[in-house]
Amino acid sequence: MAVLDLIIIGAGPAGLTAAQYSARAKLKTLVIEMLSVGGQAVIIDVLENYPGNIGQIDMSGKETPPKSGYELALDLHRQAESFGASFLNNKVKLIKKIDKLFEVYLDDETTHITPALIIATGAKPRLLGIPGEDSFTGRGVSYCATCDGNFFKEKKIFAVGGGDAACDEARYLSNLTKKVILVHRRDSFRAQKALAARTLENPNIEVRFNTTIEEIKGEQKVKSVVLKRADNGEIYEEDADAVFIFAGTVPQTSVVNGLDVEKNTDGYIIVNHKMQTNIQGLYAAGDVRADAFRQVVTAAADGAVAAHNASKYIDEIKY
Repeated sequence: MAVLDLIIIGAGPAGLTAAQYSARAKLKTLVIEMLSVGGQAVIIDVLENYPGNIGQIDMSGKETPPKSGYELALDLHRQAESFGASFLNNKVKLIKKIDKLFEVYLDDETTHITPALIIATGAKPRLLGIPGEDSFTGRGVSYCATCDGNFFKEKKIFAVGGGDAACDEARYLSNLTKKVILVHRRDSFRAQKALAARTLENPNIEVRFNTTIEEIKGEQKVKSVVLKRADNGEIYEEDADAVFIFAGTVPQTSVVNGLDVEKNTDGYIIVNHKMQTNIQGLYAAGDVRADAFRQVVTAAADGAVAAHNASKYIDEIKY
């Protein structure tokens, strides 16, 4: 069994920032990530609202765009490694707490022990749960515009959602086609005002409020959608080449199923201002925690706060 000072589960902006801060504090730090480094940040095409990320102007006056979420994630990863954090690509099967130590059991049958643990596993896209969604995923149904948008250049695209992600992703899609139809079940966006305004003003985006997609149809790929208007109950079918769904997220908390961690009614982990859970030595940061703003900048801040307080906790139990 490998014994470490701190284990961080998840390598999105929260986990990567936590790794940087803990490694700089000279803690033996391990980050365990099941998929790829960066989390949901990697799908952000232009990270325009991250402080200081405004691009550059070269000697000729040409301006480069701000970094993408993917580029920022790579920088955060390199930075954490430069301070001494280690990374492991694996899946956590179970976590147990015995006395003051956590035992972390991995898919490859190895076990790691630590007195402090940060959960930064984030959240995944929420499904609509409508007919055709599952069967056409990867064949016209997608949850990531930057991943799959290029397959549908100059095509008719439906997007679903009313938050920041929906507006951001619809804008990205609008650079690929003049036929983006953004449907939202309510009568107004819940996105930040600036994002909502730009979406409504975009000539390539048609916004349909009080509208839901009831079914996705096709044969080998998406061919049409069945829509319903909430105001008058009208149901109609319309041709479509793709459906991009941005209907919120579901917290990824299965790694703590073996612990009695307090969660809210939506399943997000409850923490205090120190990012500490109800279990001593266990912290949560980023999109997986309750009441998170769900922005890259706040995820990074969560990670820094969690690592700082985990470091203080480790010092307390050592001496």
